[in-house]
Amino acid sequence: MAKRVSITALIIGVCALVGACQSEPSSGATDGADILIFSHTTGWRHDSIETGVEALTSLAQSKGYSVVATEDPDIFSETSLDPFEAIILLNTTTGHDGDQWFIGPRGEALQDFVHDGKGIVAIHGAADSHYDWPWYGEMIGGWFEHHPPGTPTGTLTTLDHAHPSTENLPDRFSRTDEWYWIDGFTVPGGLLVTLDPASIGEEGEAKPISWWHEFESGRVFYTAMGHTKESYADPLFLSHVEGGLDWTLGKAD
Repeated sequence: MAKRVSITALIIGVCALVGACQSEPSSGATDGADILIFSHTTGWRHDSIETGVEALTSLAQSKGYSVVATEDPDIFSETSLDPFEAIILLNTTTGHDGDQWFIGPRGEALQDFVHDGKGIVAIHGAADSHYDWPWYGEMIGGWFEHHPPGTPTGTLTTLDHAHPSTENLPDRFSRTDEWYWIDGFTVPGGLLVTLDPASIGEEGEAKPISWWHEFESGRVFYTAMGHTKESYADPLFLSHVEGGLDWTLGKAD
């Protein structure tokens, strides 16, 4: 278990030193899956996106995956998505004002991708997106409703260590992030991590933070963590995302 964290930390450290990560898999690649990292925004723009793209590209390459990172929504066409086995939706916010890009053939391409049994890894602001498309909210598992101010340090509880995304997480741990309250949460059976609101001075029951579900033949993993730049140098968070990616690809059950 510790090996996964150490490899992730090493890869991110190397990329930080050289200042960039290559877009092709390493020469030792064996898995061969193609990963799309998509980070287009028309709503709030997280300043951690560029850092996240670099870190997640490096993480995927360390596992032998080929990676394409883009912010061009035209990648969502029937033929353009063919090479990919999983899509990472990284802080892809739209807001509420009709500024959606998954419309017409693009939305159909995303649905076909999921229907083909492929994987979606959705991070943080991916839940703050496409409020006018009910299918999207069902696919993610809920929508962002609001968040308490700032990036307080909260206490998290891991509910299920059997899932690949949580096998390295402690039973309870503290983390600094922006904490989403999720509206319309639909997948309680796949809930992985919760936040104790009292730990950040809020009231109410435990809040869903990370989950998985099988949706219309596809596999979807979501985590509300990942707002800050520091997240993408945190081995524990990266291990969490790595396990989620492995699961959506069917590499780990």
